[in-house]
Amino acid sequence: MLVFDTDGKQKRLERCQRLLQRFPSDHSVRTVWFSDEKIFTVANPVNMQNDRIYSFADAKKEIPASRLVRQREHFGRSVMVSVAVSKVGKTSIVFVEPGAKVNSDYYCTRVLG
Repeated sequence: MLVFDTDGKQKRLERCQRLLQRFPSDHSVRTVWFSDEKIFTVANPVNMQNDRIYSFADAKKEIPASRLVRQREHFGRSVMVSVAVSKVGKTSIVFVEPGAKVNSDYYCTRVLG
């Protein structure tokens, strides 16, 4: 018997062997697709506390308000992409719409469709 470390290699081996038993023929393996989604960060949020204002003014009230008050984003902008692979090939990259709720209906119609 093979000895594996405890990070899940043994469990992965057992599951792969069960998959091979479940799909014994080459034709049945062609119908198996593996898909995954990944979120890529496009722009990180900016911490305005790191921005300093250098001025010759003696007091903060002498500085125009437009230079002091800034909106800041709490969450960075990101994009989610999805792709699937199988023995016969791969799908094209699908960009998930920003703010979309990815449930089974959205996944079947937009991602797989």
